[in-house]
Amino acid sequence: MKSRALRLLALSLLTLPLLVVSAFANSVNLGTAGSYAVLAGSTVTNTGPSVLTGDLGVSAGCAVTGFPPGSVSGTIHKCDAAAAQAQRDLTTAYNAAKGLSTTMTLTGKDLGGMTLTSGVYFFASSAQLTGALILEGAPGSQFVFQIGSTLTTASSSSVVFINSLTGKPSTDPNIFWQVGSSATLGTGTTFEGNILANTSITLTTGASIGCGSALAMNGAVTLDNNVIGGGCSGSTSTVPEPGTLGLLGTGLAILAGAGRRKLHRALI
Repeated sequence: MKSRALRLLALSLLTLPLLVVSAFANSVNLGTAGSYAVLAGSTVTNTGPSVLTGDLGVSAGCAVTGFPPGSVSGTIHKCDAAAAQAQRDLTTAYNAAKGLSTTMTLTGKDLGGMTLTSGVYFFASSAQLTGALILEGAPGSQFVFQIGSTLTTASSSSVVFINSLTGKPSTDPNIFWQVGSSATLGTGTTFEGNILANTSITLTTGASIGCGSALAMNGAVTLDNNVIGGGCSGSTSTVPEPGTLGLLGTGLAILAGAGRRKLHRALI
């Protein structure tokens, strides 16, 4: 009887890996692409003293111009093995973001003036941001924007993450912009999140990405006196949703309780 009870306990614990996998199933992981402030498929061009916190890479293209006067805190990878691997990881992350179940459809609506909580937001075609977009959630909350074609922001637009626990701006979210073609950030835009573009990304004069990156799979990344990266207070690539963590905790508690009961019966 003791042996049978212990076997049942061992079998119940085998479900723990499934719960862990479930906790991360809805997360977007950039892999090695997560170290890049800028990653392009064809070329990276820069005008002025842009500042990139992180690596800069291009693959399968090899052209990088404008550094200096631009500066890179990390390493510049031009059509090398590291850049090629980053592109493969970017493709994986892009497809993962694209494949998530949608929380809300926003097709035809301007993001400006909205306040959104963590979730997956879908645009069948283009997405526009005019003004301020407020994203509100607990630290580590994930926001994914699935955009069928282009992402465009008007001049002086902004994306701001508000920590729902404090009500103050913070730098702890996971924000991913999956863009079906190309993204353009307007002059002076202050942006947050990782742009995963199928084609190209353009940051016009003075646009910035605080906690995030500009990652283009096939086309160019074009910069003009921009700041990218350096605005994150922690990791922003694989944090599971708070609700998923709650489910994981509940599952573990149930298993622990069942295990204790079975072990107790086996020993008496």
